[in-house]
Amino acid sequence: MRRSMIIVATALFIFGGGGCQSGPEQSPSGEQSAEAPSGKRAEPTTAPDKPRAPDQFAVKLVTTKGEIIIDVNRAWAPRGADRFHELVTAGYYDGVAFFRVVEGFMAQTGISGDPSQNKAWRRKRIKDDQVTQSNTRGMLSFATSGPHSRTTQFFISFGDNSRLDGMGFAPFAKVRDMAVVDQLYNGYGEGAPKGNGPSQGRLQREGNPYLEREFPKLDYIKKATVI
Repeated sequence: MRRSMIIVATALFIFGGGGCQSGPEQSPSGEQSAEAPSGKRAEPTTAPDKPRAPDQFAVKLVTTKGEIIIDVNRAWAPRGADRFHELVTAGYYDGVAFFRVVEGFMAQTGISGDPSQNKAWRRKRIKDDQVTQSNTRGMLSFATSGPHSRTTQFFISFGDNSRLDGMGFAPFAKVRDMAVVDQLYNGYGEGAPKGNGPSQGRLQREGNPYLEREFPKLDYIKKATVI
């Protein structure tokens, strides 16, 4: 019984509520919970598979620091690639902040500045992909708060984050040149409550006005397009 409690506690530390983690168990997690009308937590739903993306395609992120070119390989993580293509073509990432940038670890983005968009997408979860690539420098993976919980948030690894491979973070793309990614503002560090950076919960609810008011130095994706 005691051993079971330790295992559960460890899982909650890594993935608990999708909050931002710090320390040795640091992982890119996404706060994607939905609340039922009664105030009780709603059961998560998994979105049906969407039309498949091309086997290989590139995405250009025009950011406040410059352009980032991303090469997507669907064979690495098919569901992740399909969701990324869906979101980019829908214009979802336009105006979205890099709200969690941790030096030497990763840059995380994907929470809309429009709360209505967050509400619309937070329960459209996709099933997990098999991890076929490692989370090394320049690789993109979706954030997760547990099994089959990926929605819109993704992160770019600054260094060797291969320890995340065993946690189910499945890379689906790679940045061609990390020069611009390395310049993203990282002064706020980890998010609340572990650090002084933005709260994912508040960003979900309040959108970009919250960031503009309290975290004015953050960098943003101005436009994302398939090229």
